[in-house]
Amino acid sequence: MSALIPPSTWVTRFSEDAAGPVLDIACGAGRHSRMFLAKAMDVTAVDRDVSRMADIADHPLLTLIATDLETDGDAWRPAPLAFKTVIVTNYLWRPLLPSLVEAVAPGGRLIYETFAQGNARFGKPSNPAFLLSPGELQNAVEGKMKVAAFEHGMISTPQPAMIQRIFAVKNPSNTVS
Repeated sequence: MSALIPPSTWVTRFSEDAAGPVLDIACGAGRHSRMFLAKAMDVTAVDRDVSRMADIADHPLLTLIATDLETDGDAWRPAPLAFKTVIVTNYLWRPLLPSLVEAVAPGGRLIYETFAQGNARFGKPSNPAFLLSPGELQNAVEGKMKVAAFEHGMISTPQPAMIQRIFAVKNPSNTVS
């Protein structure tokens, strides 16, 4: 297997005291799943192609789900209130966003980081369907979670990009509305 890119600094920053179970959406090669597995947490890793995680597929704390989240016929969605930590990086499928917010258990966290409008000047993705509009992540959690940190703007590393990221916590008394 080729060398993994390191976990996102945003995810690392807000996962110090994270709890499991963890949901890693669009997990790719599993850079974040592996980080949480190393902390002995249950992880559900979801991607259209999970073959890049074949080397750890039999890990006792790992559940791999191979599914195309963007296919209308695919019924898989996370169960409401099922995960203490939900991680999403470099992925946006708007119809899934409400389910991800609902999947966060009371007292749990959403750590989300992906590309935003304006990224086209740096390369791909450039399609507006895959770029967050200003404040879109804040709007997605409004009334459901407390925003503990939010950023929208240009980053220079690991490569120049326009990003939006949020760290939000669900109040321990919150339930699905």
